[in-house]
Amino acid sequence: MENPEASLADEQAHTSPDRGLLHVWHSAGHSRQLCPDRVLLSRPVLQVSLGEHHGLLLAQGGQVYSFGELLWRDLSVPVSAPVPEVSLLGKTMVHVAAGGFHCGALSEQGSVYMWGENTAGQCGQTEKGTVTNITVPEPCPVSVVDGEVVPPVVVRVVDLACGREHSLALSAQNELWAWGSGCQLGLVTSTFPVGKPQKVEHLAGRHVIQVACGAYHSLALVRRLPPQDYNTQHAPKKKERGQSPHYSVTEREELSAVEDSHYCPLGVELTEVMKGEASSQVRGPRRRLRAGATSASSSPGSDDSKSNTKHPNLESQGQTDSVTETDGSPKVHLLSADELELQNLLEKLSDQSLDKQDTDSLSSHTSDDSCISSTPSSDLLTSSYKDDLNTKRQMHNNSGLSGSHSSSPVCLNEVRLCLEKEKRSLQGLKSSSLTNIYQKGKTATSRRSSLPGTPTHGSPRRRHPCACRPSSAGGASAGAPEEAEDGLPFLETEIWSWGRGSEGQLGHGDQLARLQPLCVKSLTGEEVIKVAAGSHHSLALTAQCQVYSWGSNMCGQLGHVNIPVTVPQQAKLSDGLRVWDLSAGQSHSLLLADGDCVQPVLLYCGQQKEPVQTERLNQSESSSKRSPSRVERYTVMPTLLPFCIEMGYVSSVCSGGQSCAVLADHNVMGFISAIHELASRERHLYCWCSSVRKILLTPLRKRDSLCPVLGEQCTHLFFSLCESFVQLSTLIGRHATALTYFLHNVQGCDVTTLPLLTHTEYFIDAYKRYFSSLGDFQVMGGFQPLHKLSLESLGFRQTLLTQLSVSDQSASGDVDLVSMLYWPLQQLHQYSRALLKLAACYDVLTVEYKSLDQGHKDCESLSSSLLRRKKEAETTFLFWKTHSGKTTECLRLPRRRVVCESSNRSLTLQNAGRFSNHWFILFNDALVHTQFSTHHVYPLTCLWVKPVTENGSGLHALKITCPEESFTLVASTPQEKNKWLRSLNQTVDQILGGGGQGSSPAMTRTASYTFTADERFKDAQYTGSWLAGRVHGRGTMKWPDGRLYKGNFKNGLEDGYGECVIPNKLLNKTDTYQGQWREGKIHGFGKYKYASGEVYEGCFCDGQRHGYGMLSSGKLARNSSSVFIGQWVHDKRTGYGVYDDITRGEKYMGMWLDDQRHGSAVIITQHGVYFEGAFRENKMSGLGLLMSDDDTVFHGEFTDDWTISGKGILTMPNGDSLDGQFSGEWSSGLKVVGTYTKPGIDEPPNKEKNGLNRLGQYAVPADQRWICVFDECWSRLGCEAAGKGERTTAWENIAVTITTARRQSPDLSRSQTKVLECLEFIPQYEDPVTAANYDNIRRYLTKACETPHHPLGWLVETLVTAYRMTYVGVGSNRRLLRQAVQEVLAYLTHFYSVIRFLFPGLPDDGSVLPDAPTSPSKSRRNSYTTGQGCVMVVSSSSLLLPLLLPRLYPPLFTLYSLQEEQEETEYWERILRLNKQPDQSLLSFLEVQEKFWPLWMSILGEKKQIVSSSKDACFVSAVETLQQISTRFTPSDKLMVIQKSFEELTLEVKPLLDGDFLWCMDDLFPLFLYVVLRARIRNLGAEISLIEDLMDPNIQHGELGLMFTTLKACYIQIQQETNA
Repeated sequence: MENPEASLADEQAHTSPDRGLLHVWHSAGHSRQLCPDRVLLSRPVLQVSLGEHHGLLLAQGGQVYSFGELLWRDLSVPVSAPVPEVSLLGKTMVHVAAGGFHCGALSEQGSVYMWGENTAGQCGQTEKGTVTNITVPEPCPVSVVDGEVVPPVVVRVVDLACGREHSLALSAQNELWAWGSGCQLGLVTSTFPVGKPQKVEHLAGRHVIQVACGAYHSLALVRRLPPQDYNTQHAPKKKERGQSPHYSVTEREELSAVEDSHYCPLGVELTEVMKGEASSQVRGPRRRLRAGATSASSSPGSDDSKSNTKHPNLESQGQTDSVTETDGSPKVHLLSADELELQNLLEKLSDQSLDKQDTDSLSSHTSDDSCISSTPSSDLLTSSYKDDLNTKRQMHNNSGLSGSHSSSPVCLNEVRLCLEKEKRSLQGLKSSSLTNIYQKGKTATSRRSSLPGTPTHGSPRRRHPCACRPSSAGGASAGAPEEAEDGLPFLETEIWSWGRGSEGQLGHGDQLARLQPLCVKSLTGEEVIKVAAGSHHSLALTAQCQVYSWGSNMCGQLGHVNIPVTVPQQAKLSDGLRVWDLSAGQSHSLLLADGDCVQPVLLYCGQQKEPVQTERLNQSESSSKRSPSRVERYTVMPTLLPFCIEMGYVSSVCSGGQSCAVLADHNVMGFISAIHELASRERHLYCWCSSVRKILLTPLRKRDSLCPVLGEQCTHLFFSLCESFVQLSTLIGRHATALTYFLHNVQGCDVTTLPLLTHTEYFIDAYKRYFSSLGDFQVMGGFQPLHKLSLESLGFRQTLLTQLSVSDQSASGDVDLVSMLYWPLQQLHQYSRALLKLAACYDVLTVEYKSLDQGHKDCESLSSSLLRRKKEAETTFLFWKTHSGKTTECLRLPRRRVVCESSNRSLTLQNAGRFSNHWFILFNDALVHTQFSTHHVYPLTCLWVKPVTENGSGLHALKITCPEESFTLVASTPQEKNKWLRSLNQTVDQILGGGGQGSSPAMTRTASYTFTADERFKDAQYTGSWLAGRVHGRGTMKWPDGRLYKGNFKNGLEDGYGECVIPNKLLNKTDTYQGQWREGKIHGFGKYKYASGEVYEGCFCDGQRHGYGMLSSGKLARNSSSVFIGQWVHDKRTGYGVYDDITRGEKYMGMWLDDQRHGSAVIITQHGVYFEGAFRENKMSGLGLLMSDDDTVFHGEFTDDWTISGKGILTMPNGDSLDGQFSGEWSSGLKVVGTYTKPGIDEPPNKEKNGLNRLGQYAVPADQRWICVFDECWSRLGCEAAGKGERTTAWENIAVTITTARRQSPDLSRSQTKVLECLEFIPQYEDPVTAANYDNIRRYLTKACETPHHPLGWLVETLVTAYRMTYVGVGSNRRLLRQAVQEVLAYLTHFYSVIRFLFPGLPDDGSVLPDAPTSPSKSRRNSYTTGQGCVMVVSSSSLLLPLLLPRLYPPLFTLYSLQEEQEETEYWERILRLNKQPDQSLLSFLEVQEKFWPLWMSILGEKKQIVSSSKDACFVSAVETLQQISTRFTPSDKLMVIQKSFEELTLEVKPLLDGDFLWCMDDLFPLFLYVVLRARIRNLGAEISLIEDLMDPNIQHGELGLMFTTLKACYIQIQQETNA
């Protein structure tokens, strides 16, 4: 380690810096003879802290230096040459704190280092069982550990403060930690000293901003909790700060009042037991524990130097008290009866009901700093005692307690008289234990808005079990989002104090000690931003640059002569001084303030000696030996220290003991002065804003006569003005505070972090909102009556208004409110000027310069914009003043500004009459045409202006287009025309959000408009897109009667997709429609929900249901519940359709005409009755075929529903028949006149009769069903009819539809979006289709059919819906199977024609593609082998069945199962019976040759022999493969399963035979029959029938066809099989 002296010499050899210059001087000297010592260091000093007789300074680089009397090392270091703390070298320190006789430092990592005197454990090095009278000579680390979490975590400390016998640390979580001795710790403990840092639980959960330590008391600046966090259920609701400008501090407190009568002055909660004890203890005798006393010397060099010995606790038999004499020694005496009564009176005087186990000390003038050291005691309430109360007060009037300097007890009669006087003065005012009884008026009645919590039960904060817990200030952060979100300082603060209060230094209105933190109520709402603590007095600095002080004032250190000193009182400052930093020493206070010039000035108040006496810091006298007889002088009002001008720009002040210190900077390149000027002007502006609020706005807003005088509209505008003013002033106050903090650490701060650069949007928004409100109020003429009202409100205090005025009119006494309230506009220019000055200090390529230059431009732009607005407001006000009258008053609106007008006949209407009078006024929001007493208002948002080209007529015309009117204006001269054209374009552009630079506004825009004359849209309000005066694009139209349309418009009419709501007055419900529109009518596909509950989903044409559609009656239908799906023509059911009458249980499938059943049809009932025949006029009419569930068949003539009349043949299930004349209803019985025929046993079947009973002969042919669905698909492709249209147009329509769907459907998944993106690309549809690109078409169709937005996808989805509506439910009848199959085949035919239109290269159905596939495995299902090789056949079934059949499979397969039900029953019975046999027995039964019998089977890879009892062990692979046939949908997939089963069977047989072999049917059939039996396929007959009906004809005679025939033969064989 290098020699400290050598290093210091090296440092001093360097040139002294321009920043961080430290000056120190003795405070007790005469101000004119003071000569501050300059600390000579080569490094800038960042911070300084002073103790009683020593000091610490922090230099750049994190080095710590000490000077003064270092008692713990027996060193005396001169101020001018401080010595470094060697043990801290190598560690970067960021903060230092000097206590009375100990020191502390904070490292960059948040670690605490302490050294110095440790007699009370203040250095945090005391352990149990060790001697406490020790010193810590070198800095030692102090661990701050949070043991409440598991595992314990080390707390990072960000601030440190030291008193005489205690230390406080502020953590990064804004929690407070304390150690040392005495009640000033605020801890819940009875054991002192506290050697390890402990959390101050009483402040846990609160956001502590700053801490300060006096000799034996502590202060904390705490963020105020928001109102919603208070326990104020019965308090009225209160708005956020800034939203109600008329709230004063008192009102804010009253609105958040809480009942605090159950708290004693010490901050301890009173339980019921304690309250009961209190009343008895006041009257009865009390035993009091006393603490020993030690005189804390002010000068270690004096004879009576500081003693480290502690007196033991003394206890007497009677009432005892300790009075400190002038020599500092304790004196014990008994209390007389008068003294006891005096004490009771004093307790009543401070409104205490709790018996204090000890009272605070009564100090006197005889000792400047004598106090009782906090030795360990069992009595937590023990405090120091001093001399009589009356010797403490320096009275300047007769309103307080007076007395002499003697140490005799106070006269009892005087106290009684004083008490009676105070009772009279406070009559009618409620006082509590926390109310200052001396203070009259609003402060005494104010209530504190923060509860102290319940310290006796531990921390009110939640205990977090995790070490990674959030900050305990989280609740406060949530309640104060301003600081959490924008990072600016928070002004809603409180001061909490605790410790000894013998001098009133706690500010609670009494002289009692406080064991735990308690809120100083009178400062709540005063926006305190800094606190400082002297030895026995306290200071608070507010954002309004005011200083409040309280505590000891024996040397005038409070800066005022007000009484009492036990509550905060405002220091007396000269006019024009604004304090922005302060510090407190032993008996003095030092203030840093803005003066007349930019350079700050120093103010001093407190002790001053005669000019003859000059003492240095290390030779000061002991204050303990000072007697009141010594002649001294002191300043009461803060006075200016003249030498401060020579120091440069002071950035912070510090005091301690009897010393003062300041940090200053030289103004290099103007940087320092620019920062100071900016901060000074901002503080000045905030002080002005606060005065305006207090003197003008708040009193005016409270006046009852405000609304009658201003009128309702102006009153609302005034409230809005007040609100915006409060928001602006709050921002200015927070900004001023931020700049003050910036100045304190100007060397360590980055200039780019200035709030003007980081929060530009906040300033722009606040200034714009305020000046907008100000202009609105000015335009409406509110200032004239407001000025009169303000004069009435202020009365004799009108001079206050004159002081606020900054305009020239104030000199004449006439105050101009408008100019006064516009004054903050000048601050924007100051912002710009300051930023420009700062930018000049940097190189143009640096980040700092760019940031500052951008901020300068933003401020300059905002300033010019607001100046323009101000001029517009003034012009508009003069316009209304000139053109006042009833006709124009209705045009006067707050936000409306006049741009130009044609009162000089410069503009007129084309073709206007000779004597007509046309006056045009252009406002910032509308063009007004006034003619005599009528006027027309044209909103600029919906106004289009176009110059009319001169065609030789000499007219200078402008064409004006509005939504409902167009007209031409004629100007008198070309210049006038250009002026109006430019003004109109600029104003329209501005209101549309443009720059208003004169460019022509866009023809397309978004705006709102209310129609007045249009026939269709009369009185409707439209919001949306416009094009040249017409609604065009997306928008919303609302009618007064409740109609609403939201969707697309085109050329002024609804066109495209839209949603409409139409009220139904009869049913008191609404009709809703979602779908397509064209030319103002519902046209295209959509969904209409009727008020009656019916829902129609389908096609429309010109507002009528036309084309395919489905109508559901819904649940609200009274008569019947039904569903119709089919074709509509002009709002009526016409064509093929299916009607499901759910109520009657009938389903009609046939033709319709004009909403009636007419033509061929089929009806199915829920009882299984089947009818097919003709209908006419909604009735069965003509020939028809009727079949009942038991297969009874009637073929004949019908005249009504289910009514037979005429010839017919009735055939019984057993074959018997009746032929003749029938009449009657089917369900109730028939009358027959005819012939009964019973066929013979050997008689061949009658083919003619069977033909008559053939199903489907009267049904609608399959190819004529659902034509409407395919027509809609063709329509979506842009074709007039099937195949009639342009193919290019069709593909373009597809691409547009897909793109629109993708843009208008935000909830699509990623996969759906990708599919739509793929479908947007138009494939190469013109190319001839070959085997190579055939798969591309197949893949495209697969994606298209999966997407309902694609026309093909819609087609598939609609066909599936129609199919299920037909064949599900009642329609699930086996007699419909043939029709269902034919319908599927018809789908394929129509669908394939659409595909061939899109891909013209596809061949005809069943044709061969030109070339073969590249590999034989490709498309095997639709290829077959010829002599020339493998060719590919394209058919509709092979291409489209895979797309359709999986969706149609459930209803279709159900019909197959019903048709084959009888055969399936026989088949399944035999399957179950034959499967009971073992494998070998079954193989033998089926006559399978033994050479094919397997001998081994594989189980989990292990071979096992097949024995006679083995079951399900043979040909397992083939069996499992065949079982998969039930999981396939299309015939081709099912055939592939059959083929795979044969292949697996061949593979299993091969190992049993030698060499190659070929199957013959005699060998293969029994073996495959075994596989089919073991596969146990349910509904195998239905599977076979489905394959047979729908398989591709091209493969019927190939290999697959042969295999399928084998399977079918096996099925037939199983049905006919019997047991041997």
